Amino acid sequence: MPKDKYVYPYSMDEAKRLGELALWRESQKTNIECKKGIEKAIVDNYDGMRLNGDVAKDLCDEFGIDRMKWVLSNTVQHAPWDGRYRVENKEWAKETYIPRNADRENDRTADYSVNSHPEIVNGLINQFKRYYKSLNLFDRSHCETDSRNLDFNNQVLILDPSLLKDEFKSPENQLFYAKSGGFGCSPGSHGKVMGEFLNDGEKTNYHRDDFIGVIKDEFIPDWAIEKLEAMNAEPEQSDNGMTMN
Repeated sequence: MPKDKYVYPYSMDEAKRLGELALWRESQKTNIECKKGIEKAIVDNYDGMRLNGDVAKDLCDEFGIDRMKWVLSNTVQHAPWDGRYRVENKEWAKETYIPRNADRENDRTADYSVNSHPEIVNGLINQFKRYYKSLNLFDRSHCETDSRNLDFNNQVLILDPSLLKDEFKSPENQLFYAKSGGFGCSPGSHGKVMGEFLNDGEKTNYHRDDFIGVIKDEFIPDWAIEKLEAMNAEPEQSDNGMTMN
């Protein structure tokens, strides 16, 4: 299904450099399918005044939340001169970085720019934003200021929701407790951050850049505080397995 396909985040030029052109092509193909799906949904559901039904959600169910955001953002970014796109939607579109080739004549992002009337696209974007907001995901407003320059050791981090499959896009699945020892915890590092998810205790690692920041204390939910207290109450063990008091 298109929903399960990877949204490739780099340009065609970068894909060539990385030896990932096949990934770029597959994502480009699905981006174009999403664009065509949006145009068809608009034709099928616009009654001359408004879009009927939960068009944005239906499209997200088919193509995925992240790809819908990618294609809609790209569409608005391709027409910064068009006053028919609402100012707030232009600002929203800027939040998603769409890489373009240095050779603009060979830039393929226009291939998945939606050709429907901008005012109707505004309505679809507004639907999408309402649906995305209903997920109650953590964002940068929930993070400590200048989190990028903070030490992540023993901090509760917020994972970028784009790294979660749609069925796991929820705030509880974003909370990750960074344990001491990961080289990526240090400011300026690009290494791995070691730790575990607070909701289920799964131990894993991510790159430092995969997190949007350190969560502010006031936004840590009660269940997560209880989990942290329980984790910190557990006795530590030395390398030889002996309990350390």
